[in-house]
Amino acid sequence: MGQRLGDISAPARLAGPEEGISREELALAARNHGLPLEALRYDVTPPGLHYVLTHYDIPWADGEGWELAVGGRVRRPLTLGVGELRARPPVTRRVTMECAGNGRALLSPRPVSQPWLTEAVGTADWTGVPLRDLLAEAGVASDAVEVVFTGADHGVERGVEQDYERALPLDVAMGEEDDDVLVAYAMNGVPLPPQHGYPLRLVVPGWYGMAHVKWLRAITVVDTPFTGFQQTVAYRLRQNPDEEGEPVARIAPRALLVPPGFPDFMSRARIVRPGPVELEGRAWSGRGTVTGVEVSTDDGASWHAAELEAPSADGTGRWAWRRWRLRWSAEPGRHLLCARATDSRGNRQPVRQPWNRGGFANNQVQPVPVLCVDDGERQDR
Repeated sequence: MGQRLGDISAPARLAGPEEGISREELALAARNHGLPLEALRYDVTPPGLHYVLTHYDIPWADGEGWELAVGGRVRRPLTLGVGELRARPPVTRRVTMECAGNGRALLSPRPVSQPWLTEAVGTADWTGVPLRDLLAEAGVASDAVEVVFTGADHGVERGVEQDYERALPLDVAMGEEDDDVLVAYAMNGVPLPPQHGYPLRLVVPGWYGMAHVKWLRAITVVDTPFTGFQQTVAYRLRQNPDEEGEPVARIAPRALLVPPGFPDFMSRARIVRPGPVELEGRAWSGRGTVTGVEVSTDDGASWHAAELEAPSADGTGRWAWRRWRLRWSAEPGRHLLCARATDSRGNRQPVRQPWNRGGFANNQVQPVPVLCVDDGERQDR
């Protein structure tokens, strides 16, 4: 009997009521790491701490011989080497990137996939060439509607063999001066690490990570909407598997808290001493500028405005997270801390997240259990 890809590539499903994390999900979690939340203190995330999601394998790449093809509905197709792109005037943007599945494992029922909690995020200074400059040089045809980006990573998902491919509407791809979509070759001033897309990747400010195609090898302008797997099957907000669903696009507002005090090894529950405790974290949104952060120390019964760091004066960090702070007077007992962000378009983090089948865009507030203990209870080992 013949073998088919579907024999090893399972369809999407939801975990059962008492089902724990599977061996397959654990293997995914080992490959795809999140940001240690204490690293929120860095304005720019060191590459090794930035979250990573790799759909298939990390491709082997010879940077010197790598070529990027720009074609499709253009008047002058281009083939560009990495050296040619580096020779052009560089543009650097500080951009916060978040996985669309961040928070998936907190939903019930839980979609079976990469089991993110809240750590799938990071901020970097990305350097490269504005995509709109390459498209202008190639000459986009008047009937163009979308731009498709093809990565070198190849695999099978839900029975479909594929290169990783995503598309952007033409107006997003062309961008504005401060909204440059970049073909990036550097992260934090050095060549892209292999896990972050070496030698070329796409950076789409304000969009979830699935749009930032890594190991970029082709840009194709098309005159009909792209219907590839990652565009029309995956990354859709659905309540049931039969509906078309809303496409996942821009990042919903989120605030994360640097866990205060010190942790228990297994539970990561935090321990603090009575008295003043400096609470801090980061907030961001791809749908507008963050205008406020509120903090609760009593599981959402009351909220207090935090001090929010001013945005960057030069505008280069408009798509980057912002630091916030609040002084809390801790008293002995158990507390549940959380923070929520609001952006300039009136979007605010929910305390409880509306469920969707893929576990996407889950920006419900992050609960941080804290035990405040008396100084007399300290035990040194």
